[in-house]
Amino acid sequence: MQRKSFEDKQCPIARSLDRVGEWWSILILRDAFYGLSRFDEFQKHLEIAPNILTRRLSGLVEEGLLEKVQYSERPPRFEYHLTPRGRDFRPVLLALLNWGNKHFSPEGESVVLFNVETGERAEPIMVDANTGQPITPKSHVIGPGPAAGEKVKRSISELLERRAKQVVQS
Repeated sequence: MQRKSFEDKQCPIARSLDRVGEWWSILILRDAFYGLSRFDEFQKHLEIAPNILTRRLSGLVEEGLLEKVQYSERPPRFEYHLTPRGRDFRPVLLALLNWGNKHFSPEGESVVLFNVETGERAEPIMVDANTGQPITPKSHVIGPGPAAGEKVKRSISELLERRAKQVVQS
């Protein structure tokens, strides 16, 4: 199946997804955050084939990111609403927006984030919820979680050793 490129689109999320993987599902989630909820709205805005949209919406419902809600009985019509799991994807979209603007917008930023109350431009960053401090490569590292098996623990240990060597060398 031939992939359609989003290189000519000005949406930084679409451009980022062109580089990091399958885009339709994430673009559907993006549009759900923008307020779209009906099949025809997604189809028109995304210019997506109905069969592909049907599969992606079904997958997002199956994965618990969207819920399918009937709004008309005759004919049967449905809307797709973000679930709490789907709403938790918003920081990922904002990170892609920021990353796309920084690296894949040669003509300049076409979509930016604003503070609703002040109207000022906002730049998303990742912070530690416990301290409020920005998460940077120097201040935070990965580590094995409580459910990590031996293979994961070894892999993380190797990565941390490699990182420590790089820090010493720099």
